[in-house]
Amino acid sequence: MSFSQRPSFFRPWAGASLLLALSLGGCTKESPKVLPPADPVVPVANEEQRDYSQYTDLVWSDEFDGATLDPAKWTYDLGGGGWGNNELETYTNSPDNVFLSGGNLVIKAIRTQAGSNTSYTSGRILTKGRQSFTFGRFDVRAKPPKGKGIWPAIWMLGADIDQNNWPVCGEIDIMEERGSRPRELLSTMHFGSSGADHRYKGTTENLPADLSDDFHLFSVVRSRNLMRFYIDGRQYYSFTSSDANPYPFNNPFFGILNVAVGGNFDGNPDATTTFPQQMQVDYVRFYQYK
Repeated sequence: MSFSQRPSFFRPWAGASLLLALSLGGCTKESPKVLPPADPVVPVANEEQRDYSQYTDLVWSDEFDGATLDPAKWTYDLGGGGWGNNELETYTNSPDNVFLSGGNLVIKAIRTQAGSNTSYTSGRILTKGRQSFTFGRFDVRAKPPKGKGIWPAIWMLGADIDQNNWPVCGEIDIMEERGSRPRELLSTMHFGSSGADHRYKGTTENLPADLSDDFHLFSVVRSRNLMRFYIDGRQYYSFTSSDANPYPFNNPFFGILNVAVGGNFDGNPDATTTFPQQMQVDYVRFYQYK
């Protein structure tokens, strides 16, 4: 078909008008998109820093007033093998090592002598799988033991430890004591990006008397990006997000109580160490502010 034989319905000016309309339409500004409102930022309970005395709402506790350890609140770590620190004890769930007496939890380290062979048993209990704690005040009123090679501890591990191995999950040592130095209270945080990247930072608080002389209240108050440590209501240390990178300590943690024997921390028992040794715990409590 030649150009002179176009169909009669074709109008050149109609095509020009259409092109002009399309051109004008292309210059039309689109209406701004209306985005849905952002979800409000919901603060995590108790993430703000408050004074020690303002944590008055008792959320969880164990007063150890029953006949046996409450299995709804605690479970046991069992076995030996050094626990990564060349420790000597084997942890058991025997009532010889972990029991309640007079309203207290007792964790007892025992030495057994069979000829030239010496062995040790003790207890290590934890709230893993039962109860975890995030922001608030975690209190443990306890009377630790002493003696060369005795290693009592009140501490916490990240509740995600099965997904993020130590030290990625984080560790909070609220109270550790070298049994040969019973006037030293150690509080240490362990962290890192992998197992090969273990780092730690903490403090040693020197006390006027042995920790083993009486019961003391050991506390950590956790707020977002801040932890504060107390003995008998007196603050002696703080740890912030500037002290650790990564900082896993805004996550849920579970509590642990144990008495270790020997190992890297205070060496092994010697001739001056008497057995049995025991840590008594009056209560464990977790408070938040209202």
